[in-house]
Amino acid sequence: MKKLLIALVALVPTLAFAAGGGAPLEKANIDLNDQESLQRGLDLFQNNCAGCHSTQYQRYERVATDLGIPLDEMRAKYLPEGTKIGELMENAIPDADAAKWFGASPPDLTLVARVRGEDWIYSYLHGFYEDESRPFGVNNTIFPSVGMPHVLEGLQGLPVKQEDGTLVATGGTLSPEEYDQVVRDITGFLVYSGDPIKLERERLGWWVMGFLFIFFVVAYLLKKEYWKDVH
Repeated sequence: MKKLLIALVALVPTLAFAAGGGAPLEKANIDLNDQESLQRGLDLFQNNCAGCHSTQYQRYERVATDLGIPLDEMRAKYLPEGTKIGELMENAIPDADAAKWFGASPPDLTLVARVRGEDWIYSYLHGFYEDESRPFGVNNTIFPSVGMPHVLEGLQGLPVKQEDGTLVATGGTLSPEEYDQVVRDITGFLVYSGDPIKLERERLGWWVMGFLFIFFVVAYLLKKEYWKDVH
């Protein structure tokens, strides 16, 4: 019961983050079997997002194991000083300071993919555009009036909204195709974070279906054997 209450509390700020609505969603088409993409997503998230957002219901050791990252590499690249490999992936920013800087404490993102879906995250990260009326100088087509800076602006550049609603970015270090891969990698990592055992569950499901099929055949043949004398 205690774990259920913790999970429900975790969803509250995530739902607030996901509230709002805007442009139609784009298809993310995430492949959780692409381990290299998930590794890049972890790296991008830790270097661009984890300063404010946590994935506090994931553990460093579990993520390293699932994504095929050696524990020593995980410690060297992603663990804050003094953090143990088995600890939760929390950020260091105090909630009070975050609320003062951003207007609200940035939500934990462990479950955001389960709440809103991969297409929402993918479209949201593609949806920032210049808006000088906003405190951080940007708005978002998916989450209007979002209280968050465009943390990937250095990679994408600053998109400008055209009259037809399309976004055109200039000044970034990446091409549109390269930035799209960045967004896809981050989205994939968050999809994995929301359901770390999805692939394991699906693999187990096929074994269960196979067992049930074999059991059905055996049961059917046994039934015929029992009833052949009756008829």
